[in-house]
Amino acid sequence: MSTYMILKSLHMTTAYLTVVLLALRLLLDAVGKPNWRQTPLRWIPHANDTVLLVAAISLIFVTPWMPFVHGWVTAKIFLLVGYIVAGVFALKQTKSLPVRLTATVLAFIQVMAIFHLAIAKPF
Repeated sequence: MSTYMILKSLHMTTAYLTVVLLALRLLLDAVGKPNWRQTPLRWIPHANDTVLLVAAISLIFVTPWMPFVHGWVTAKIFLLVGYIVAGVFALKQTKSLPVRLTATVLAFIQVMAIFHLAIAKPF
């Protein structure tokens, strides 16, 4: 298997896992189980996201796609920053419920846009 395929598979797997882990943490909060913050579920998403980022940067080195040259890669980067900010607000216990719900919706909209750009590579 080529380096590209290994990195792409790793990147895709960790991207899906990122969304699943966010959804799981939000669900646990929604059903009144905030004690997940005292379990490995607190740090596992950060470890996964580190692997995701390393795979993404590695893909840039083995493909011709460059940020700020290929628009879809640049758009993914900006959407990723928005997803991170929205995710932080969605998981913050000190924020009001309307703020957390809005942030949750924004996070999932942005991640859907990231997935769309990754699949379509429109520009």
